[in-house]
Amino acid sequence: MAEGVGRTALLVAAARAIESHRPDALARDPFAEHFVRAAPASAGWPVRPQQVPDGEADPLWGRLGRYFGLRTRVLDDHLLRSAHQGVRQVVLLGAGLDCRAFRLDWPPDCVVHEVDTAGVLAFKQAVLDRTEATPTAKRRTHAADLRLDWAEALLSAGFDPAAPTAWLAEGLLLYLPASAERHLIATIDRLSTAGSSLAYEIKEIAESPQVRAGPIYTSARQQIGIDLLALFDSEPRPDSAGELAERGWTVALHSPYEFTALHGRGPRPEPNDALAANHWGFATAPG
Repeated sequence: MAEGVGRTALLVAAARAIESHRPDALARDPFAEHFVRAAPASAGWPVRPQQVPDGEADPLWGRLGRYFGLRTRVLDDHLLRSAHQGVRQVVLLGAGLDCRAFRLDWPPDCVVHEVDTAGVLAFKQAVLDRTEATPTAKRRTHAADLRLDWAEALLSAGFDPAAPTAWLAEGLLLYLPASAERHLIATIDRLSTAGSSLAYEIKEIAESPQVRAGPIYTSARQQIGIDLLALFDSEPRPDSAGELAERGWTVALHSPYEFTALHGRGPRPEPNDALAANHWGFATAPG
């Protein structure tokens, strides 16, 4: 696996593995721990709750891990709801080590497109091959750099812009330059017809020095050597919700804490909160 953003995919996989083994799991991913154990950089990370010494109190594997578990569940629900409403084309932008094409119960004839770098997709496929995983939908992978023009890779492999699409940008936009985020939004709009949707994650506000010195970011550096703040793009973020609305999309932004309340578990607000700026957007194409 590559350094940098590639290692954050392992971080999310470890969090999903831990969540999967909780008795009150919000989401289950039986493949996640295989990715963690297969990469030298993460081979010693926890993959079960009992392997986290401080349990739920641990800022990284407890609080941030629960955030990733909640995010997984909410976005799973969104994609499956779209599929059961008739959408048969799903695109995972920056798919990372996500295994929705294998672990979700898709309706017949669903196609799940995964877009990510060649290195991430190759590592992922090698691990999946060892587990003899069988996809539950038609799965197509596309190697592309999402900072550049990625649409051609999708179109050349059978993506149909005339069919409704459920787009997902999970844990992606924070790492893109502002120009790449704007290009991504414009491309999604260009390739979407009526009935399409987009779910994505953003930070709505800039974080204070107190937040950036807080336990989540500190724990990630100290425990697993990932400087999340250094990976986040430092430019002012575009108003993607506003840009989608200007293009005619209907957009709703939600705090993760709304879903903590809905499901009865997940992270809750705290002082100098690294999760307070995070919002999940759900947009529907016009028509």
